[in-house]
Amino acid sequence: MNRVLKVALLCGLAATVASCGTVRKALPFGLGGRDAPQATAAEGQRISVLDFEQQLAPSAALSGRDFFLPGPQPAIAWTQPGGNAENAVEHVAAAPDFAIAWRRDIGAGSSSTRQVMAPVVADNGRVFVLDGEATVTAVDSASGSVAWKVSVKPDEKEFRRGMFDLNPFGGSSTGGGFGGGVAVGGGKVFIASGYRTVTAVDQSTGAVLWTTPVDVPIHGAPTVAGSRVYVVDVENQIFAFDVNTGQQAWTYRGIPEPARIMRASSPAVTGETVIAPFSSGELVALRASTGQPVWQQELSNTSRTSALSEIRDIAGRPVVSRGIVYAVGHSGVMSAIDVRTGQPKWELPVAGVNAPLPVGDVVYVVSKAGELTVVNRDTGQVYWTRDLNEGRARQEGGFLGFFDRTVRPTWSGPLLATNRLVLVNSDGELVAFDPKTGVQTASLKLGGPAFIAPAAYNGALYVLTDRGQLVSIR
Repeated sequence: MNRVLKVALLCGLAATVASCGTVRKALPFGLGGRDAPQATAAEGQRISVLDFEQQLAPSAALSGRDFFLPGPQPAIAWTQPGGNAENAVEHVAAAPDFAIAWRRDIGAGSSSTRQVMAPVVADNGRVFVLDGEATVTAVDSASGSVAWKVSVKPDEKEFRRGMFDLNPFGGSSTGGGFGGGVAVGGGKVFIASGYRTVTAVDQSTGAVLWTTPVDVPIHGAPTVAGSRVYVVDVENQIFAFDVNTGQQAWTYRGIPEPARIMRASSPAVTGETVIAPFSSGELVALRASTGQPVWQQELSNTSRTSALSEIRDIAGRPVVSRGIVYAVGHSGVMSAIDVRTGQPKWELPVAGVNAPLPVGDVVYVVSKAGELTVVNRDTGQVYWTRDLNEGRARQEGGFLGFFDRTVRPTWSGPLLATNRLVLVNSDGELVAFDPKTGVQTASLKLGGPAFIAPAAYNGALYVLTDRGQLVSIR
């Protein structure tokens, strides 16, 4: 912006302020005059409102202490959004060269009317991805060639017959049914859709086996375990469907909560227990056979300093590891909960939208602010915290060159792969960090922003970018 014009604007603002002072002097009855009484703050000790909030700080007892991490193991299947039904994969052998092997455009990317939200899954030599227009693509994991495509988006005739609303949130049907995801099990690919359907297709051919409509959109991916597939809709209702017929087995409704973020979670299943996350901040354990509730915890913490804490969404997948459920809420609570009793083992003031990663002696978690924290899994004490955005924050100009704002990347992950802690970010990077120290060790340009954590399969990492491109890293 021209310097002369800036000076002119500032002078105009100064004149306006000065004229306000003139008007105050002209007010009757001494209102606003020089002799008007002034409010004076009493002397005393200043107390920061931030002191009322819990702070995450490293434990002095753990300072300089090492922790155990298991060695990498082959990932021969990645059938669920979190790798398996418990969403718990510790250390995978993948991408030792940390180099891009191939890229493949798989369909529609994100736009103002649609979002790419589905995590990658893989099995039997193929990778399965869902684009922003509810089209599933099966890709050969080695070459990137496309085996088949199938769309679960309803056609216009179905819209006209009234089987589906024109848009889950009103308006045009074009791009309205975003969200959903895929999971693999028993030779089938299960697809949850923002167009209010759950569909099963043949894993080899893509032939549709059954489709079951639901009442409201589904933004999260399904979870498959045993004879049932589980999905959570946007009104905090979890459904259990028979994997062979699509018939509904049971349903459970949590507390409706319209305030949610643009990410979606999936249930975790361990044994006969289903752990369902809801946008209300509820984490509910249900019996897999009947849907009866076993216990309930609320991951919610209203902050005095942040209105965003009112959004209680559990957008990161709950993870079950060694009999403990690890989960993170958007409003600022990370909790370790006994899966049998529902009793919290420990809690930390972490606000996040990513699934935590329990591995070895520790749990890794990334906060909304882009802080990577390592926690002792038994005690909840913190080893260290690293700012992932150090050196990445940038200034972007506001109106007419004024009101610049600081922009920081958002992060998704982590995944521990071949002794690297790997995350993706909204700047379009795949970044590796030392899992013991948090120091960055490598990075790759993905060609577009990424908001979905990587998946590992047969020695490779797979990342789906926001532009609808699948990237294989060897």
